[in-house]
Parts: sequence; C-alpha cells; structure tokens
Amino acid sequence: MKIKWMVFVCSLVLIAAGCGKDNGADGEPGFMSIGGFAVNKIGQGWTEVRDGAGRTLVLIPRGEKAPDGYEPWQVVETPVRRVAAYGSFDISILKALGVIEDVLVGVTKKKEDWTIPEVVKGMEEKRITFLGNYNAIDYERLKASEPELVLTWDMSIIPMLDEMGIACVVTSTPVAMCLNARMKFVSFIAPFFNKEKEARAYFTKVSAALDKIREKTKDAPENPKVIWGDIYEKRVLVEPGNAWVGELVALAQSDYLFEDVIGKSCIEISLERFLYSGEDAEIFFTYRTPKNGATSKAALARANSLVAGLKPLKDGRVYSPYANYSQSGDKLDEILTEIAAILHPSCYPGHVSRYFRELPDTDMDTDTDTDSGALK
Repeated sequence: MKIKWMVFVCSLVLIAAGCGKDNGADGEPGFMSIGGFAVNKIGQGWTEVRDGAGRTLVLIPRGEKAPDGYEPWQVVETPVRRVAAYGSFDISILKALGVIEDVLVGVTKKKEDWTIPEVVKGMEEKRITFLGNYNAIDYERLKASEPELVLTWDMSIIPMLDEMGIACVVTSTPVAMCLNARMKFVSFIAPFFNKEKEARAYFTKVSAALDKIREKTKDAPENPKVIWGDIYEKRVLVEPGNAWVGELVALAQSDYLFEDVIGKSCIEISLERFLYSGEDAEIFFTYRTPKNGATSKAALARANSLVAGLKPLKDGRVYSPYANYSQSGDKLDEILTEIAAILHPSCYPGHVSRYFRELPDTDMDTDTDTDSGALK
C-alpha cells in the first residue's frame, strides 16, 4: 500500500507539472496527452488533435488554407463560432472557457432539465435548440441550428455529420477518465476556441484544490471504505478504480473498494462482486437522484431487495447527486472538495453541501430541495 501510495503521489506531481513537452514560445506545451485525447501544436498556428475515438483533426485559423494531407472532415476553423453538444460536462467546460453564451446552439436535454443559467436563458431566448434526446436526434433541427462543430459521445452519428458537412469531436473514450484527464480535458477543448489561457487558469484552480485536499486530509482520523455505483434489476454499474473518483478517494486518505476494477466509466460488474464490497463499505455514492428513486435509504432498499444488505444502507452513509452535479464541471474544484468533505467531515467542519445530499434513513426524514442543490 505504501508503494502504491508513493506511485500515486508521484503521478500527481507530474499532473501539477503538466503532461506536455516541447513547449512553444507562449509557454503552452507543444504536445499534450490527456487520457485518450491529444493536442499537438504543429506550427503556423495549426493544432492537431486526437479525439476520444482516435480520430485526428487539424485546427486552423479561420480563413486560412488547410495544410495538405487532411480530408475535409478533419479540418476545423478556429475559433469555432457555433457548437452543438451532447454532454453536460462538455457544456460546463464551455462555461469554464467563457464561451458558452457565444457558441452553444444545440443541446440534448429539455429546458427543464438544465441547471446552468446560461443554457436555460439561451433556450428561453431561442438561441439554443433542443435537438431531441441523445438517442433520437432530430437532424432537421440540428441542421437548422447551423453548428460548425458537434461535441458528442455517440460515434454512430459521425457518418450523418460527415454527410452534412459538420465537424464532430468524440469526447468520451473506451477507458474512464483518470483524475489527470478530468482536470486537463479543458486543455483539449480550449484550442477549438483559442482559449488556452482560460484553460490554464482552470487547471491551476483545480490543482490548488487538490493540494488543499491533500493537506487537509493527510492526518485524517478516519479511513472510510467507499463504493460508487448502482444496482439495477438485471445489472450493476460502478466507477472503476482507474476513474477520477477512485483516484480522488485514494488521494483523500480513503479506501476505494473497486480499486481493482479497470475499464470504462460506469462499467458493468457482477452482482456478487458488488455485494461483496458493499458488505464492508461505509460510504456509498449512488448515481440515482430523487427523480429515479433515491429519496432515502429505505427507498433504495425497496427498489431491489438485494441492495438492502449493503452496509451503508444499514448503518453507513449514502449520497445522491443533486441535479446540478453533472452540469458543474466548471466548478470541478468545488466538487472534489465536497467529496473530500464527505469522506472526512472532521476535516471540513461546517461544510455546506451543494452537489450531494446524504440520504435519510426513511422518506419521513427528508427535508431537502432536490432541484436547487442546496440544503433548506
């Protein structure tokens, strides 16, 4: 365990230093590997990027001739002026870069499902279009919104976008984002909008939060055992140990019980494996919200009798995300700090939850505003 911890700390030192090399004149790394993504400055103001599907695109200043050797679908003019986006995290990164109000034109959630004020306002003013659910995109609406770029996790739409002449970037990867990739994903998106300076400021802010978490929890009296995932009628999904949440739990002097599970985010594991770890866990983070049954421990136990045997449901703690959690990537520093505060409440006296609510034992105990993301 000591060796493993030393390796992890060393990896964080590398994170703080940045994962690029061959720095350019502006101090920005000439090449960065960000999990499954890559950014490579290739000269003359051009930037080559590799998206989550391993596709290569080249970013060129608007109005310039594209370099030789690239197909038309690979060329993106920057700064991009109009974007349609599937993922809430991607959209929150547009907010972190300060471009959300200027460029976002299409989303895959209805107005009532958004907590980002800029998105709600944009939909009310008809500047942002609801394109249909992510699995049933209305291509006529998409075409009418005139995006220059689509940020998506759905690779099946790439042929249609190619036919429509719309550039596409896949923002998910076959392997879960590690903590480094989660923090530096902003540096993958930034070159599309010429916002590298803003990306560096974001990364610095999140890095500072990690430093504070490490300092606050280094002598923590608790060493809680944690699981993160959910059980459904016929399948079990968890965050693997290589995901950012598992790394954060380890950083904050806690024990992530799915550390040995490796793979994509929300990976399916056997029910037996889930229940085995659940017998020892003290803290359980569930994906579920009150809208899909996470109103209390008792409610989760009623949803599936097998869940009732989990230790956190009997004498531990269970946390459910507020609606704003998945749409607050621009506040990643606050989210990481809140998770650390949940793991070690003694290190964060007086902390007020904004992204997670602790489930009461029964529905009778609940007195929370499930939409605002804050305690009443």
